Amino acid sequence: MEPDFKEGDQVESQTNTGISRKNPVFPVSIVKPYFHTEEDKFPSRNSSPTPPEIVEVADSPGPVSEIIEARKIRTNGKDQRQYLVRFKNHTADKDK
Repeated sequence: MEPDFKEGDQVESQTNTGISRKNPVFPVSIVKPYFHTEEDKFPSRNSSPTPPEIVEVADSPGPVSEIIEARKIRTNGKDQRQYLVRFKNHTADKDK
């Protein structure tokens, strides 16, 4: 099915009222087709981040009871996550 317009024509977009102050007329050459994504089909679905990789440490004082803080750092061009944890049966002064 051919569109009713060709390159060089002007088209008008149907936009939300929140951006009504913008000019709704665009050159056809910059208009691109819209493709539905999973987020469009399921807007209330929460995409949860992947769980952290569990690394066994030889000198670990035991199992982790909770993650207190997390941060993301960049090392050698790669993002890494670091976690401050509290081990089971340990107090706050032993957090690592």
